[in-house]
Amino acid sequence: MSTGVPEPIRVRLPWSDADLRRVRSGDRVLLTGVMYGARDAAHKRMVEALDRGEALPIDVKGQTIYYVGPTPPKPGEVIGSAGPTTASRMDRYTPRLLELGLKAMIGKGYRTRPVIDAMAKHGAIYMAAIGGLGAKISKTIKSAEAIAYQDLGTEAIWRFEVEDFPAVVVYDLHGGDLYTQNQAAYATLQL
Repeated sequence: MSTGVPEPIRVRLPWSDADLRRVRSGDRVLLTGVMYGARDAAHKRMVEALDRGEALPIDVKGQTIYYVGPTPPKPGEVIGSAGPTTASRMDRYTPRLLELGLKAMIGKGYRTRPVIDAMAKHGAIYMAAIGGLGAKISKTIKSAEAIAYQDLGTEAIWRFEVEDFPAVVVYDLHGGDLYTQNQAAYATLQL
């Protein structure tokens, strides 16, 4: 029986240009492949490295970064809870990574105008994961390895292999903005 809700779009990571163009704000996606995890401390270090003329510990070109600081795993688990971090905490660093070819980010909450403009300029998207579902999201992470800045603990840079990782496209390549669209739709409701 149809619920009227479109099926999620399945995407193989890293993103292809065709998949980036295909998704629209409001689309639910299921991501499978490799993505990276990093929070504000790791982003700060990456930009400081760039400022010194050093290479980054990962090649961000074409990649997805999930704003997460996972909790340690319990025995027998790949990773602990892995819920999204507020994306605006990375906004001062994000334009530099977009210049280097970063194509997608996952977090929660709004992005600032400079980040939205940089996404449009460099052909990148932003997706939201649902806060409060960190334990459920962690089940989609099939392997997790801290690959850089391990001294930061959970805020290290992580390499994740994911299968059917759920997210919703917020800002797309076509100027779509899920938050603005939904606010406008809500404003027209007659209660």
